[in-house]
Amino acid sequence: MVGLKPSDIPPPLGVKVLSAGTAACIADLVTFPLDTAKVRLQIQGEKAATGAAKGIRYRGVFGTISTMVRTEGPRSLYNGLVAGLQRQMAFASIRIGLYDNVKSFYTRGKDNPNVGIRILAGCTTGAMAVSVAQPTDVVKVRFQAQMNLRGVGRRYNGTMQAYRQIFQLEGLRGFCSSNDDSNEGFSLHTMFFYTGTLPNITRNALVNCTELVSYDLIKEAILKHKLMSDNLPCHFVSAFGAGFITTVIASPVDVVKTRYMNSPPGQYRSSLNCAWTMMTKEGPTAFYKGFVPSFLRLGSWNVVMFVSFEQLKRAMMVSRSRIEAAA
Repeated sequence: MVGLKPSDIPPPLGVKVLSAGTAACIADLVTFPLDTAKVRLQIQGEKAATGAAKGIRYRGVFGTISTMVRTEGPRSLYNGLVAGLQRQMAFASIRIGLYDNVKSFYTRGKDNPNVGIRILAGCTTGAMAVSVAQPTDVVKVRFQAQMNLRGVGRRYNGTMQAYRQIFQLEGLRGFCSSNDDSNEGFSLHTMFFYTGTLPNITRNALVNCTELVSYDLIKEAILKHKLMSDNLPCHFVSAFGAGFITTVIASPVDVVKTRYMNSPPGQYRSSLNCAWTMMTKEGPTAFYKGFVPSFLRLGSWNVVMFVSFEQLKRAMMVSRSRIEAAA
């Protein structure tokens, strides 16, 4: 290690996990209103509005944000933020923080893994992360979908109350045998922790693979052709490109996941039934509802997260080197 700069030393697992979770929380704080607008657009048309919500219709990402601020107040843009930050510390720290180590595990320590290995590593860490963070995702989505209007009943008043209430009303039954023909393992009273687990695992496997592999490959190509050095502009371009590619691929599954998670027990028999209902009632364009906010959110989220992640890793490695040198 003598003569190596801190940036040349591979960061240990703990540094990567902590950096990933912290960077994801920073990105969520910046982009959460876009995510909330995306959820509102995705569930629009799912069921008839009642009461004070009857005359409200969302049009576009900035129109949605404007409507929410006007009708519900600016705080509504951050509905579910606590659960969102809990989700990122549980979710991003695993899917992003473990990615390099899982990739090395599959290649048995060899350098320059092929695209297939990178995709496999992304799927693995994405699925692992969902299994841990699923409860927080359900609460986050339900809070974002909840309208803060007079005359409209609120499902939940606080994050911990939401966890308790969902558990009490929807039970703790896990993956149960289902009476539908999808064989996905969901019943009408599926445990709340795993409401929408199949579409969520599918969505996050897609997002994780596309996001991390795209970022990896774009950054690698930029450095290989010496278009930029390994610094902030390179990280910015790589993250923005990864965000666009990810949105195109993952948007249909993301819409189904949001609809299924937000639905009351019994509305859909399964995630496939949810997708089929959307197709037959609203047409194929329903799968790309909220595409613009999804892209704005994923693009900006990727930029903030990856730039923060790279800088946090370097800062932690510099601090570690100074502590070791002083010792």
